[in-house]
Amino acid sequence: MANTKASTFFSLILLLSFVLIISTGESKMAISKRSSNKLTLVCNKIYGTHVEDTCLSIIQDFHLTEVAFNAVNPNLNCNKLFVGEWLCIDGSAI
Repeated sequence: MANTKASTFFSLILLLSFVLIISTGESKMAISKRSSNKLTLVCNKIYGTHVEDTCLSIIQDFHLTEVAFNAVNPNLNCNKLFVGEWLCIDGSAI
């Protein structure tokens, strides 16, 4: 009788593990399908930085919002701007 209980318990553990593996795999597929619909950023106009430029001065000079500026320059570190760095000042997503 003890062997039957152990066998049933083991079967139940295997079944639950199988269900968990399948549900995890399906959720990863759903995430990858959603991430494949990402928009592509296209820069329509660029600006080369000058000696006294800061992110704030560029935002003000080109009448941009900080949100729009950061959206078209997603990997920009405003603390490390250098002369001649190309920044996007007008972009769109397709």
